[in-house]
Amino acid sequence: MKNAEATRERILDAAMDEFSAYGIAGARVDRIAKSAGCNKNLIYVYFESKETLFTTVLQKNLERAFEEIPFSPDRIPEFAVNVFDFAVAHPDVMRLLMWANLEHKTDNPSERENAHAEKIRQIGQAQSAGRLSSTLPPAFLLTAIMTVSTAWASTNPFGPSLNPEAAKDLDALRASVAGAVKLLIQADRPAEEK
Repeated sequence: MKNAEATRERILDAAMDEFSAYGIAGARVDRIAKSAGCNKNLIYVYFESKETLFTTVLQKNLERAFEEIPFSPDRIPEFAVNVFDFAVAHPDVMRLLMWANLEHKTDNPSERENAHAEKIRQIGQAQSAGRLSSTLPPAFLLTAIMTVSTAWASTNPFGPSLNPEAAKDLDALRASVAGAVKLLIQADRPAEEK
């Protein structure tokens, strides 16, 4: 049983490398099997299909992200900085997400959809309570926060990705991310207070 679990983990690790580099369509089960040091058929025994393997790899990495990056509508700038740090530290996960969004050949893990919906719900509640700006709808605001937070990820075609110069001053980038997000969420104030 211990060997089976170790083999399964080797397959998942090899699949992460393969899928983040090539996506679902470009990934080859033969290469995953060779990298994992197992028989190709064993991959199908454990995961049934390449798409199921991709979804499993994606889910495993999303669970890690959800654990490492807690969300609270009262600490959104801190959340944004944590997303920034995760995106910079895990370019393979960012590429995996990019492939999932581009190819649409796999089911979006329900945990991802549920976590997204829960963040939107919490933002909406905080907006209703006046703790966050209600200028932008909750779903749009969350998208804007995530976009600012991941702008330096290697997969962002519009961001200035981290070149060696930019990477030298991550603290300044973190502060800029937090500052931009603070502006997005700044609670509305009555006209007489402005």
